[in-house]
Amino acid sequence: MATTRLISMHRNKGKSIASCLAARTNYAINPDKTNDGEYISSYECDPKTVQGEFLLSKRIYSNITGREQANDVIAYQIRQSFKPGEVTPELANRIGYELGMKFTKGNHAFIVATHVDKSHIHNHMIYNSISLDCTKKFRDFLGSGKAVRKISDRLCLENGLSIIENPKRGKNHYGKWLGDKKPITHSEKLRNTIDKILSKTPIDFDTFLLQMEQAGYSIKHGKYLSFKNKDQKKFIRLRSLGEGYTEEEIKAIICGEKPIVDRKKAKENSQSHVNLLIDIQAKLQAGKGGGYERWAKIFNLKQMAQTINFLTENNLLAYVDLEKKAQVATDNFNQLSTQIKETEKRMTEIGKLKTHIINYSKTRDIYTAYRKAGYSKKFYEEHTADLLLHKAAKAAFDKLEGKKLPTVKALQTEYSGLLSEKKKAYAKYHSIKKEMKNILTAKANVERLLGENIPEKEKEKHKEER
Repeated sequence: MATTRLISMHRNKGKSIASCLAARTNYAINPDKTNDGEYISSYECDPKTVQGEFLLSKRIYSNITGREQANDVIAYQIRQSFKPGEVTPELANRIGYELGMKFTKGNHAFIVATHVDKSHIHNHMIYNSISLDCTKKFRDFLGSGKAVRKISDRLCLENGLSIIENPKRGKNHYGKWLGDKKPITHSEKLRNTIDKILSKTPIDFDTFLLQMEQAGYSIKHGKYLSFKNKDQKKFIRLRSLGEGYTEEEIKAIICGEKPIVDRKKAKENSQSHVNLLIDIQAKLQAGKGGGYERWAKIFNLKQMAQTINFLTENNLLAYVDLEKKAQVATDNFNQLSTQIKETEKRMTEIGKLKTHIINYSKTRDIYTAYRKAGYSKKFYEEHTADLLLHKAAKAAFDKLEGKKLPTVKALQTEYSGLLSEKKKAYAKYHSIKKEMKNILTAKANVERLLGENIPEKEKEKHKEER
């Protein structure tokens, strides 16, 4: 379950936009609330520089459109609170990120900070009021809060969490827990139907489609195969159902080349993670009591069992294999992180260059008039802002070192391509990061359990085997 609230963040009286943004974002990314920043994710911005990035986009927006408002919305915040004990911080942050992507449609930069300092885990998702291309602003529409709640509820259901039935307004009116009685989504119904038909081993794909029609589904053929039953308003593409449900994978299952996906096991694997063992002695020396010691011992036993399961499932029982896997996972993560940073850097360069081109075009006539006026001091004082923009644009063009100045349309095309690449990279980023974290945590647990001289012990073991 998650309760949600959409908040418009305005500039406080007597304070600058920068200080207001700093106050909100600093509270959200507070390391004491996010486990030293572990549970922070972002889209199209860096949490460390988010304030400056948001401010820069507002300045560019003002230069491009010429629009300014006295009581402007500087950013928006979505608060998403989960039922105590029902969700892990990692899952909560992932759901918050997906909520941000779906609600903003990927058109606005945002950060998601998951707070774990309270009994209930909750997200602070802050997104920029200015669009990524700095030409539009987010408009809070009638029913936007309800739209946020619907997306949040759907994500909760997809991740096996309970939702609230008949939510009411007010701090203490959250409605009734659905628990096990929560409704099944149309996507889940479609998966269940596909699983049921595949379990009967249809002889070919055409037979599978026929049985889907007999089960009450209409089929739409095209670039992507889609299904819709009488209760649905829209068709659902197979490719949107997740792993094991694409057209190619279903055909492979029918041909016996691939087993039917075990969704229960897949869900357990997606939610399982390895935690670091607790240094109990250090905690006791820091003032923790006997009750904590008993809890920590049980926790460590569970984590060692989880670690052994993880190592067994991934065939990493030999330390040398674990060490190699840890290095590969780290290299893959660093390579992808570098790729994302380089893409972001180029996107920033494009945004700045595009702004300079637009500013140059808007101020060219003013600069020509200034030159004809003999570089008059009076003229300069009257048009200082425009002349400074023109000068900055010319300086930026000089840095191109003789390269042909691209058109705004060409830059926009390149930007769109980079944005698409970045979205694909981010789709891999979280899974690769999770894999690296699990492997490094398992490695750290093994090293703590067996001591720090594991490489030497491994060498001695290999010598004995020889």
